[in-house]
Amino acid sequence: MTAMTATIGPKIKTALPGPNAKRVLEGDEQYISPSYTRSYPLVAKSGRGIVVTDVDGNEFFDFSAGIAVTSTGHCHPDVVAAIQRQAGELIHMSGTDFYYENMVQLASRLSKIAPMKGPHRIYYGNSGAEAIECALKLARYHTKRQNIIAFFGAFHGRTMGALSLTASKPQQRRRFAPLVPGVTHVRYPDVYRGCVAGQQEAEQFALGCARFIEEKLFKTTLPPEEVAAIFVEPVQGEGGYVVAPTNFMQELRRICDRHGILLVVDEVQSGVGRTGKWWAVEHTGVEPDIVCMAKGIASGMPLGVTVSRAEIMDWVPGSHASTFGGNPVAIAAALATLDVIEKEHLLENSAKVGKHILARMADWPSRLKLVGDVRGRGLMIGVDIVKDKVTKEYGAAERDRIVEMAFEKGILFLGCGPSTIRLCPPLVVTKEEADVAVDVLEECISAVGKGA
Repeated sequence: MTAMTATIGPKIKTALPGPNAKRVLEGDEQYISPSYTRSYPLVAKSGRGIVVTDVDGNEFFDFSAGIAVTSTGHCHPDVVAAIQRQAGELIHMSGTDFYYENMVQLASRLSKIAPMKGPHRIYYGNSGAEAIECALKLARYHTKRQNIIAFFGAFHGRTMGALSLTASKPQQRRRFAPLVPGVTHVRYPDVYRGCVAGQQEAEQFALGCARFIEEKLFKTTLPPEEVAAIFVEPVQGEGGYVVAPTNFMQELRRICDRHGILLVVDEVQSGVGRTGKWWAVEHTGVEPDIVCMAKGIASGMPLGVTVSRAEIMDWVPGSHASTFGGNPVAIAAALATLDVIEKEHLLENSAKVGKHILARMADWPSRLKLVGDVRGRGLMIGVDIVKDKVTKEYGAAERDRIVEMAFEKGILFLGCGPSTIRLCPPLVVTKEEADVAVDVLEECISAVGKGA
């Protein structure tokens, strides 16, 4: 693996935010949309590996990876070189009206690692939300059906179609109605929040969440022959890093097969090696009909991809397109990203380091006052913060203080769900770097738990 980061930990040289950061924050306050959600005043200037340096020279360990985007680490030299080469040759011509060779090259690579049998067809956009929009339109087009099923806790994006599927926070939908009609939300099997104890009870709970669709929904309000697709995250991201149980995913596949419904998996955050396999859905043995990807696919360049079984993507020219989707520079970055993941064995590293982190945290729910649950796969790990372990009352304020305190100590975490801390470092992270972050996180959780 490329040695790109020091392992001695972050280096904080100034009070946070520093003087240069304060000047940027003042300009941000004046000019930038207040709709952005900032957890703490990090003003990034450069990045290498898992290290981000701010405008005052402070160095942080990044355990957010730009919200699970910089899969090969910040500014991996192979990805940077690919971007520079392509930018010096051709930046844009528009793949919607003309042709790029590397659009075909990337499609071929993605077809080889897709989580369902081929042949496949591939659509390029600019983001995860656009990948979802494509899947939503394609599902309706192909099936000639209008209704969609999604899950509470889901985050599929903020554009109007994707937002209509999103159901993780009220603020994301507030004052934007009417949204796209025809979307029905049902419960996702959040075993911990479902107050389920024991493996057998957990499996029954998960199975019941899936069977509710067929046994209740289809028999009361939603004719199955009018349902185009079920959209599901194999690991809910913004919903709290909640892993979908295998039997739940398998039951969804059975329901879809029985009723001619398409199964769409949103791998925007969980894909591209984050869980130790190319796609999180592979852990369940389930093959989707459509998979949506973005974030880590191009290590920081804007690219969204929708992959379907070839017979599903049967729309005709003009049905859907994107001027910038499949931009040659973004695709060059994606090809380099796939090369780095394979060459540096980052799938294996994700699984290995993720297992190491989970082992380190295994006793936290029993040992740390504020920790209700630790869960995840690979380098997609959530630590649930609670006020009371019996009632499982959300500890949102405590979670936010822990994240802020970790920032002050030089580790970048983000929250998700009502009160979860997410760990999603670049796939190049080492066990030693992970230990530094885990030590800081434990220290912060303990301090907040003691009222410090």
